[in-house]
Parts: sequence; C-alpha cells; structure tokens
Amino acid sequence: MEKVWLKSYPTGIPEFVELERYASLAHMFDDCAERYRHLPAFANMGTSLSFSELNIESYNFAAYLQTELGLRKGEYVAVMLPNILQFPVAVYGILRAGLAAVNINPQYTSRELGEALNGSAAKVIVILENFADVLAEVVMETHVEQVIIARVGDMLGFPKSAVVNFALKHVHRRIPEYTLDRTVTFRQALATGQQRQLVKPELNREDTAFLQLTGGTTGLAKMAVLSHGNVLSNLAQVEAWFRLVLEDGKETVITALPLYHIFSLMANCFLFTCLGGLNYLITNPRDMKGFVKELRRVRFSVITGVNTLFNGLLNAEGFAALDFSNLKISLGGGMAVQESVAEKWCQVTGCVLTEAYGLTETSPAVTINPFHLGKYNGSIGLPIPNTEISIQDNDGRHLELGEVGELCVRGPQVMRGYLNDPVETRKVLSEDGWLHTGDIAVVDDKGYVRIVDRKKDMILVSGFNVYPNEIENVVADHDGVLEVAAIGVDDEESGEVVKLCIVKKDPALTATEVLEFCKDRLTRYKWPKHIEFYSELPKSNVGKILRRVLREEASHASQPPSH
Repeated sequence: MEKVWLKSYPTGIPEFVELERYASLAHMFDDCAERYRHLPAFANMGTSLSFSELNIESYNFAAYLQTELGLRKGEYVAVMLPNILQFPVAVYGILRAGLAAVNINPQYTSRELGEALNGSAAKVIVILENFADVLAEVVMETHVEQVIIARVGDMLGFPKSAVVNFALKHVHRRIPEYTLDRTVTFRQALATGQQRQLVKPELNREDTAFLQLTGGTTGLAKMAVLSHGNVLSNLAQVEAWFRLVLEDGKETVITALPLYHIFSLMANCFLFTCLGGLNYLITNPRDMKGFVKELRRVRFSVITGVNTLFNGLLNAEGFAALDFSNLKISLGGGMAVQESVAEKWCQVTGCVLTEAYGLTETSPAVTINPFHLGKYNGSIGLPIPNTEISIQDNDGRHLELGEVGELCVRGPQVMRGYLNDPVETRKVLSEDGWLHTGDIAVVDDKGYVRIVDRKKDMILVSGFNVYPNEIENVVADHDGVLEVAAIGVDDEESGEVVKLCIVKKDPALTATEVLEFCKDRLTRYKWPKHIEFYSELPKSNVGKILRRVLREEASHASQPPSH
C-alpha cells in the first residue's frame, strides 16, 4: 500500500526514526536515570520517588534477584502489582538483572493466575499482599519457588508506611488470610540486595524483556514475547510523536491505567522515563471521588486512558472545576473512543481527546492521530514511523485505499511470537512479517485508518480483551448448563459487556446462580452483565454455534422501533 499517510504527518515527524540508540531497556534506564537523577520519576499517595532513588532501589532489587535467588539471564519473574511505587522498582530491577517480566493482572482469579504462572514457568513472583490468598490456592501447582510479598505502604516512608499497612490489615481488613511458604517481603528483598553486587548482564535487542498476556485468537492464555528491541523500537517511534508537544523534564502524566497493561507500560512508564517526566500513579481509579481529589493536587500535562475512564471522570463530581490550563495531551486507546465522550472532554478540559491504536502483539502502538488536530475525527490515526500497514482480504490479497479488509501490520515493534505456541503464532504472523490484527479497517486517501469492525469474536470491555471461548469453557462446567455462547453487546459505560446465551440442562437454573458461578472463576470485567435463556442456539450445518447470529439478534433487539 502506498504510504499516503506520510503526507499527513505533522511537520518534524520523519518516515523513519533511529531505532538503535539503546542496546536494551536496562541501558536506556541507566542513561535516563543519570540525566534526570534530581527529578521526580514516580509519585503515589503523597510520596515521590526521584530518578536517583529509583535507580538505587531497582539496582538493589536486581542484585537480590541475581545473587540471592540465583536467577540467570532470560529467566522469568511474574509481577502482580497495581499502580504503586513498587511496580517500577520491580520491573526496572527485573530488566536490569537480565530477566524478563511477566505482567499479571492483580484481579485474576486463582484459576487464571495458575494458568499464567504455568504458561511462563516463572520461578519467582512479586505480589501485593492483598492478593496473596489467590496465589496460595494454586502455588503448589506452579513452578514458583520464591514469593516476594509487597504491601501497599512499603515505599511511602515512615511513619506513613506503617500507618497505611496497619489500616489496610486491621482497620479496613483488606488483607485476606493466607498461608504461603518460601516468602520474603519486598522491603527485605531490597535490604538484602543493598548488601550485594550486581553483575551487569550482557543484553541485546534480541533478548526477551516481557511476556505480555493476551488471548491471541482463541481466548486461551497466551503470552506475547516482546524483546528489548520490540519495546525500544516502539518507544522511539512514539517518542518522536510526543516530542513535538512535550518538553524534557517538565511534564507530569496521570497514570490511572494499570501499568501491567501494555498501553500504560509503554505510553506512561517507559515514554516518560525517556522524557524525564513524572508518572503520577493512581492506585484505584474506580474511586472517582478519590481520583478527582488526587487530580486536584497536581498540575498535570498529560493523561492517558480508555473511553470508560474519560467518561467516568466527566461524570464525576468536581472534575469540571479542576485546573486544566497545563493539559497538553489527552490520549485514548485500548478501546474505541466514543464521539460523544470526546466532544464533552474537549468542552470541559479544552484539550482534544486524541485516539491511538495498538495491540499487545505490537508493543503496542501502531497508529496515532496528530496532536494538532482541532477536534476528534473518528479515526485511529496515522501509522507511526517505521511502520507498514496493509489492508488484506481473506486470501491475503493487498487491497487499495478505500477498500475494507483486515488491518495487517509490519514493523520492528511486532512481537517475536507467542511463547511455546508456534501454531497460534502462525495464525497471526505470516512468514513475511505481517501481523494479522483481526480488526476490519479502511484507509482513506489521506492515510487515516478507521476501524470498521472486528474479525475476531473478541469482546472489548473497558479496554480489556475478553474471549468467548474462555467464558464458555467456564460456564459449560456448570451442571445446569447444556449449551452456552458468550457474545459482546453494546454498553454505554464499558463499550461492550458480556452476554451469555444459555440452553438449560436443569430447568430450575437461574441467572443469579450462573452469575455467582462466574464470580468465583472469572475476573470481574469478564462477568456477564446479561444472561438470557434459549430453547436452542443457532448453529451451522456442522453444529457450530453461530455467535454472529446471536450478536445480530441482540443488536436488533436494542434498536428503537421505527415509526
């Protein structure tokens, strides 16, 4: 496809950017920690961590992993933490020790956590004490040999740390009882590492940096293998876009999206390390009252999020009265930005809500809208430097501008593949390097890409991928269920939510019983919001349940009657 998007590039954005500046993410961090050593890097709950302090603490953590635990280059360490100061310390420590981080959603159930740990064969996990009971249920069935327990207040400084940890455990009772062997506290790990000498590993761009969980094409747990080169390339591609608007050492980004998510990991954690910016971590963005209170304390210049987060803020008491005079960039990704939300956001904040697009498999950025646009345009933007896109039909034929087909991506940010899964890798990654996204799109004559529909049956709930196969496998285990299909239906708050279509085996089965069954086995955002019982489900001539027909029926049912 002709690169017509280059004509729409903002002045100063080249077709190709330099990708080889750093040999590894550890090298990148060493450089940035030295250049910005006196500046704050991360802040959370009223406490900040400077680049110099982050450098020291992540070094100590790396030394602990390498010398005390004896982990060797290339081994995996799982991280199950929310947005607290321990997250960057742990992740940068893991990378500096030559290890690879396995980012795990803290909301995972024991079943999901067990699958993730076994899929990666991680020997070590860093986990918040609040979730340790979940780990305790499955740890004996995994390869985990050492558990590092973090507590929310650990890095807030005395006496705040003691007060916060005591209140969570004894006043609010947020720490469930658990029994785990082979544990050490996060603070103990840092203290031990302080007495050790880190031997810097020889890293290059081909080494694995992250295993990022994704459903691939089937919904079963898969891990996208992202190399140092993948992440560094995407960082350079995105950095060129942002540097047209932002200044080194002068920006503050609101980090409400979880850092374990690839969007936040790249756009917030790594990008703002390179920019010498301050990541202001929001631990619980669902508490909108508390979120607005946090925003009142800081003059932020950037905020990233998904459509539901922006919509939630717009409807939160006190948000409209905040000071937005310093806001330069509002970046939406992870799910489609709704036009109504974008328009209201601009009215309230005076800043255009800019939409971008990416995938876990592309580290993640593929397209971004220019920041100088005066209004929301309904597209996912232009392909970023060093990125090729192609619209292809089902036979792999490259289509022309204006033709609708599957969006395919090729570039240095595309993953190496799925860990230990060559079959699924070949389904999405062609021999000539094209990643098949599963999204149906069209490119206009100016190079702007618009998503038309999704080829996959994947359901997108508040920016998180939910895969029907996983939901159906869980619900089918219920003794009262004969057949089940999971589909996505539109929702004003979450973009989409899960709907279950069930044929009963037990006539007495109720929707409440099904929901309670799901709550014990699925993360909250995967819970069905709608449950409908059918006498039979539509099927193909070979007996395959037709989710497409069910989606169409649900869509028609939600349409207002014509007059």
